[in-house]
Amino acid sequence: MAKKKLENLSFEESLNELDTIVQSLEQGELSLEESMALFERGLNLSKVSQDKLQTAEQKVKILLTQNETAPLANYDSSTDQD
Repeated sequence: MAKKKLENLSFEESLNELDTIVQSLEQGELSLEESMALFERGLNLSKVSQDKLQTAEQKVKILLTQNETAPLANYDSSTDQD
């Protein structure tokens, strides 16, 4: 399976791939070259994921600032639909 470009991965896809990379590295069955390539991709995935989290955090802060006068309400989980 061809790997997607990092910028095209969703946050969840990045986390899943990072988990797979960690599992592969922990097994210790890869060559040094394969391990280094996976480690490098993992570092890049981590950076992209951190950037996406920071962007999401900034958006939340902007939304909260724009709506700071809106009253807070308790979350009612009984209205959740399955």
